[in-house]
Amino acid sequence: MKIFRGFHHPDIAPACALTIGNFDGVHRGHQAMLALLHNEAAHRGIPSCVLTFEPHPRDYFAAAQRKPEIAPARIGTLRDKLTELARCGVQQVVVLPFDARLAAQSPQDFIDQVLLRGLGARYVLVGDDFRFGARRAGDYAMLEAAGQAQGFEVARMNSYEVPMPADLLAPQASDAAAVPTQHSLRVSSSAVRAALAQGRMEDAARLLGRPYSISGHVVHGRKLGRALGASADGADDGFRTLNLRFTHWKPAASGIFAVRVRGLADVPLPGVANLGVRPSLDPIDVNGGRVLLETHCLDWPPSLGPEEAYGKIICVELLHKLHDERKYDSLAALTAGIAQDCADARAYFATARPELAGTSHAETRRQTTRDRI
Repeated sequence: MKIFRGFHHPDIAPACALTIGNFDGVHRGHQAMLALLHNEAAHRGIPSCVLTFEPHPRDYFAAAQRKPEIAPARIGTLRDKLTELARCGVQQVVVLPFDARLAAQSPQDFIDQVLLRGLGARYVLVGDDFRFGARRAGDYAMLEAAGQAQGFEVARMNSYEVPMPADLLAPQASDAAAVPTQHSLRVSSSAVRAALAQGRMEDAARLLGRPYSISGHVVHGRKLGRALGASADGADDGFRTLNLRFTHWKPAASGIFAVRVRGLADVPLPGVANLGVRPSLDPIDVNGGRVLLETHCLDWPPSLGPEEAYGKIICVELLHKLHDERKYDSLAALTAGIAQDCADARAYFATARPELAGTSHAETRRQTTRDRI
């Protein structure tokens, strides 16, 4: 997959089949849209292309209006978004900086300058709630009319739904006994954010089609974990952690999780992780108070030396939430808290299903026949 920052680049294909969006999380609705885009691109003999934005438009407006509360919680990092887009078979991604100029661009100028002149779109696929241009004035009807007048095809994909247990959705009837045992839920980034915020990791996995995960390079931290609980004889090196920075300040999930780690050994490694700002530590420590994913592998691979994880790219799957972040009054209390989290994570893995809270292949095949596009 080719990745471009902006569309002023000689290697961008002169024509493409295009879809547009933020694609935060690349959930099952996104995946269905990308599968359709891939087929339409192949039918026309042109590459598939995703146009996405960084920062998220709502992040831009939150900063411009000095209203951080309107910024959306971020499901994934840009790295994870691009990784998932590549897995979906996208051939070309254009990451367009969302700035004041783009925010002020009229819908027609967006069509002329970005879709046609910049990307050579011959086929444009959008969602049923797609809006574009300054003040979100452009809609599907306008885009379809422009396509007919200017010679490109436009298509719209309806909502994608998955079955969800009824107790996770708002009741549809006053009589609880009349509510069916399952409903269908529209898959959206908002629904994924809600599941993550509430610690419903299995439901997030249903919406995503995979366990929720965060990947990145292992970076150096304060190295406090290796001292916590370490034995005097060196037989136990404490709670050594793998540190990943979550670049956005507002992650959709936070707290302590049972996780599994990919990228360090031939098999995934069980662990326990803290995603957040670590309230028990000094906010001006080496990580500068930024959001960090700190992961402790329950069993460190013997083949991996104590310093050999730094710089490696790992993927941490957050499978089960243990609790929210807690502030401990002392290092002794923090050590005891981490030890209890490790014990709870081991208990989770001892009783978890083989797919560890993800969606098994058989389950996916059964659900596909019920999902609606």
